[in-house]
Amino acid sequence: MEQLNLLMHGMSVVLSWYHIMIMIAGILLGILVGVLPGLGAPNGVTLLLPITFTMQPVSAIILLSCMYWGALFGGSVTSVIFNIPGEPSSVATTFDGYPMARQGRAGEALTAAFTSALLGALVGVLLITFLSGYIAKFALSFSSPEFFAVYVLAFGSFIGLSRTPPLKTISSMMIGFAVAAVGMDTVSGNLRLTFGIPDLLRGISFEVAVIGLFGIGEILCTVEEGLVFKGEHTKINARIVWQTWKQMPRYWATWLRSVAIGCWMGITPGGPTAASFLSYSVAKRMSKTPERFGKGALEGVIAPETADHSAGTSALLPMLTLGIPGSATAAVMLGGLMIWGLQPGPTLFLEQKDFVWGLIASMYLGNVVGLVVVLSTVPLFASILRVPFSIMAPIIVIVCCIGAYAVNQSLFDVDLMLVFGVFGYLFKKLGYPIAPLVLAAVLGDKAEDAFRQSMLFSGGSLGIFWHNGLAGTLTTLGLLMACLPLIGRLFKRKEPIPAIVPNPD
Repeated sequence: MEQLNLLMHGMSVVLSWYHIMIMIAGILLGILVGVLPGLGAPNGVTLLLPITFTMQPVSAIILLSCMYWGALFGGSVTSVIFNIPGEPSSVATTFDGYPMARQGRAGEALTAAFTSALLGALVGVLLITFLSGYIAKFALSFSSPEFFAVYVLAFGSFIGLSRTPPLKTISSMMIGFAVAAVGMDTVSGNLRLTFGIPDLLRGISFEVAVIGLFGIGEILCTVEEGLVFKGEHTKINARIVWQTWKQMPRYWATWLRSVAIGCWMGITPGGPTAASFLSYSVAKRMSKTPERFGKGALEGVIAPETADHSAGTSALLPMLTLGIPGSATAAVMLGGLMIWGLQPGPTLFLEQKDFVWGLIASMYLGNVVGLVVVLSTVPLFASILRVPFSIMAPIIVIVCCIGAYAVNQSLFDVDLMLVFGVFGYLFKKLGYPIAPLVLAAVLGDKAEDAFRQSMLFSGGSLGIFWHNGLAGTLTTLGLLMACLPLIGRLFKRKEPIPAIVPNPD
């Protein structure tokens, strides 16, 4: 009952013409970001951050979160019509979405994708609504050892649950820690990794790093691939929407499985991309007609889109309650909260109720508005993709440069952005994940502070991380998650060597 009262309070904060206009603007920008290859939700949210510096935190988070929902919706448009995923998490949607479009069923595929996305996101928001308060109250008992144990669990989960080789994930994370260490040490006041460059005294802004990694890096890869847009014709009207909605209830079991997978992968650092792939493979395995998958099965669109959006939404739960982002975009939002002077974690729910519950209320409204907007603007955004990429690429690069310069009004940051752009390009070409780097860059300082405070309390003894059941359990789980790939190899059964049958000849 308390959560419902707080949610009503959040609705009263959000339901103003100013916030509704911000919501629609954020969704439209998000759809554009999701549609255009080379941008994506993390980079789009980062580019908007400088604009939010003069806004109230509630208005700023509504703008960023609605851009996030819009980007997730927009990624589905290119996946279905052009077979080009606008978001990494939309790759699995191409498996059946594009075949449906080639069969003249693009409207049906898009309607199923958007509706599944809305339903999955609403379940994620319900999870935040009714669990966030309890998690925040529980986290109020945390001290520095417990918080460091939570960080260990977050970093360990990225290593253990990642689809990439563990050494690549660890290497990416180490670079993120190095980025976080640049500048002045918050405890001793000593300078670290500045190499005599005055501009590095303030450290490296994570916004600059993310713009380079996601924006410039993706552009370089896209230019190299020689991207050419050849889309299928699409048409959405009320009749197509209604006919698709009538078919969707028969896939209720797929939807429930996908929601469960998405919420779990969002709360843990699995992320939307892993959730969409896992949900698609489970749906195919559990289907009575698995041979239809990959040839235009409606179920093959519902499963990844539901998991994608439920994971993307529920990733904000650990970010708000514990200060631990569950995805790359949540990590960027976490940095935004810090810039606005807000401290993510349990105290946020006590000190900033307007902010927290205004955000949660905007999630309900933003996703519903997003469905209406995206259904009515699909032809418009599809036509934008027919602009030659040779024209779009320079525009995206200019936007990235403006965003990097706006952070500190420094040309040095633009140079740094280009350096990180090269890193982003190399990461993608070599198969290194970027999300662990972003996570470590955002949480590196906080993890270091929690560790050093714990060492001061214990006189340098690591036993403080096992001094009570909570800290010990979290620390042990984090270490086990980090060692999960190694444990899996040790317990993996050896395949039997086939017997050599002599040739009778």
